[in-house]
Amino acid sequence: MRTIKGWACSLALSVLAIPAAAAQQKNPAPKQTGPSKITATSPVPPVNRILEEGAATRLPVRHVVLYKTGVGYFEHSGHIRGNESVRVDFTSAQLNDVLQSLTILDLSGGRIAGVNYNSEAPLSQRLGTLHLPLEEKTDIGKFYGALRGARLQIRSGTSAMTGRLLSVERKTRVSGGTTLEVDLITVVSDSGEVRSVDLTPAVSVQLAEGDVSQEVSRYLHLLASVREEGLRRMTIDTVGSGERQFYISYISEVPIWKTTYRVVLPSKANQEPLLQGWAIVDNTVGEDWNDVELSLVAGAPQSFIEQLSQPYYARRPVVALPQTAQLTPQTHEGAMLGGIAELAGHVLDSNGGAIQNARIALLSDAGEQIGSTTTDGEGRYSFGDLPSANYRLRVEMKGFRAALVRGLSLEGGRTRTQDVTLEPGSVTSTVEVNSTATTVDTTGSELATTGAAGSGSQLGSGRGAGSGRGLARGVGGGIGGGYASGITGSSYSVAPISEARGQMAAAAQGSGLGDFFQYKLKDRVTIHKNESALVPIVQIPVSAEKVSLWNSSLSSPRPLRALWLTNASPLTLDGGSFTVLEDETFAGEGLTDSIKPGEKRLVSYAADLGVRVDRKSQSNPQRVTRVHIYRGVMRQTSELREDASYTIRNDDTAPRTVLIEHPLRAAWKLAADGQKPEETTSDAYRFRVHVEGRATATLDVREAKPLESLYQLTNLDENQITVFLQQKSINSEVEAAFRKIVEQKSGVAALEAEISRRETETQKIYDDQQRLRENLKALKGSAEERALTQRYTQQLADQETRLETLRHESTETEAKRDEAQEKLDKLIEELTLDIDL
Repeated sequence: MRTIKGWACSLALSVLAIPAAAAQQKNPAPKQTGPSKITATSPVPPVNRILEEGAATRLPVRHVVLYKTGVGYFEHSGHIRGNESVRVDFTSAQLNDVLQSLTILDLSGGRIAGVNYNSEAPLSQRLGTLHLPLEEKTDIGKFYGALRGARLQIRSGTSAMTGRLLSVERKTRVSGGTTLEVDLITVVSDSGEVRSVDLTPAVSVQLAEGDVSQEVSRYLHLLASVREEGLRRMTIDTVGSGERQFYISYISEVPIWKTTYRVVLPSKANQEPLLQGWAIVDNTVGEDWNDVELSLVAGAPQSFIEQLSQPYYARRPVVALPQTAQLTPQTHEGAMLGGIAELAGHVLDSNGGAIQNARIALLSDAGEQIGSTTTDGEGRYSFGDLPSANYRLRVEMKGFRAALVRGLSLEGGRTRTQDVTLEPGSVTSTVEVNSTATTVDTTGSELATTGAAGSGSQLGSGRGAGSGRGLARGVGGGIGGGYASGITGSSYSVAPISEARGQMAAAAQGSGLGDFFQYKLKDRVTIHKNESALVPIVQIPVSAEKVSLWNSSLSSPRPLRALWLTNASPLTLDGGSFTVLEDETFAGEGLTDSIKPGEKRLVSYAADLGVRVDRKSQSNPQRVTRVHIYRGVMRQTSELREDASYTIRNDDTAPRTVLIEHPLRAAWKLAADGQKPEETTSDAYRFRVHVEGRATATLDVREAKPLESLYQLTNLDENQITVFLQQKSINSEVEAAFRKIVEQKSGVAALEAEISRRETETQKIYDDQQRLRENLKALKGSAEERALTQRYTQQLADQETRLETLRHESTETEAKRDEAQEKLDKLIEELTLDIDL
């Protein structure tokens, strides 16, 4: 492996060892045809072809893939011949990524001999590796001083001399009354002759030794490299024969490609909004992108920088200067749960009469049963609190054939009506029908989102748009003939701006790429280094509803004007900024996160100055809602309630659809009888409110937070029963049961007290008997012994009689206590209650 000492670093790839003979054959030493000559007009001979412009083949960039993490994937490919070297230029900022990811393939049987790239060491350090003691700033005297001992050939006019340099001195000469300073060079010839010559413009000096000439060339190239400190030149040495296909790939840090959209709102009610997306691409790498395949990936593969070639420096955060703006663009979170829907209808016979007690089963789209019910006296059924999804409905009734309705699509915040007609017959046979139900939507909409899309072939004329294969055909028609239809002879008619926008086609084709999404440009592009480009990547019609969005974080009564976009295309819309155009003029701009196919997302772009929203809230006292008693434990469920009232005033003459975002709080639940939200995000409910022009509407949101308390019935007393009665958490029946428990508990307590009293009396007798026995011991041998002994003996006898009585009474009392306790335990154990208040 070749190494240029002091100038290049080497990176080992694949099998690097090659025979010395092969290396010499590949890079033969230059032949000395004569002494090298250094003059003011002669160029410096090249030291090594790695450093020489054009000495190695440059393979162009063929394919570029840019990711949202600020990483780009680059491919170079082309043909090489023999032991040809390949050169790729990078910036210094790219080098770490390249060293970490470089992949090289010789696809035709060759192999990689080595990879070299210019060092990043300081110039003073690299100059220290030269055999000549030359500095960065050198004059002619210092230069010749570094050449002392080198063999030189000096010519002046027709005379010439050859010898080794001894010294160079600065001398003063006086000529014609003028004092001049000249350099006097002294050489020693092979015969020992010492000669000195003034270095005048007429004198030329040649280096007569090849190694010295190469060192001087290296020195000059190192000086020249200072002008390209930001450029890294990598040379790849190959070994092989004949023409071969060569491939290089790597990743590199690049500027993040940016997405910006334009949403063009239609001027006619039967038209769909147009979404136009552009990508901004910057080329800041060391190579031009000439005629490359460019792909933009909306994904975030994991990538990092490892300091393989540079010292590590801590990066300080960049803090933006504070700026004041009227509105701050927001991104709005997509729904976590669809809105709550309702399905209702009637079951009828073939004559239109209502069928009572028909069995209704609600099934998922996969056939799993979700719920069931029966029809009432009017043949009506209903299912509430259903998430947005597709469902099936199975209806059965004795004497009629069963009916299975497919394709029931329920949308949040709406009630869908589905009537079913049963035909006479056996219930074992089934009639399958497709849903023909209508959706009752009382919320209204300002912007039409329905209407048939045209075929893809109509995209060129601007009359329609398709999807899938139709979109591809439409693009072709649009480019080829979309505009030409208006041209007649030498004159042409100008299409309206809205029609011209519809005729435009995106320059990129969207497709899935593993876990990511890719916009691949249909045509090759050319972007020179340090240049940027704006490329159209999306051109699709979208479904959108114009709404006003309000939440408390706005700190303003004015809501935001927003579009409720539905991405009905198969494309993933990357996050970025967007501009809204309405009535052919600017209406606002904002930001959006990525939107997946089929996803519905709010994008806000302006303040709605025609609507005001006011919010008032009220907390209600805690109220017991449920009591559950089981095995001596009473579980009380209380409810803390809070009501929020939103008042929406529309001062404009046009009606408004207002979306109120109400905070979603942990442990709080919406009241079952209140309005259902249109959809739910991770931190808010979204309620739809329709407000007519010059009118006021209200939205009441009721929430409750359940609280639980546990009580041991063995701890019941009169005070606790009084508290329960005040809370209205028990009825008269439970109160009577509680009072029986308290009464029985009091009886047990009385018996316990009686047992305790007898135990106290018994203990006192024991203590007194001990005193008497001690006195008897003390009387032995005394004059009073006989009289007192008789007296004490009588007292002990009386006490023993009393102890016997106490033991008998205690036994009876304990039996009564145990019987009373057993009765108390039974009262508590048998008391079971589960009521909603």
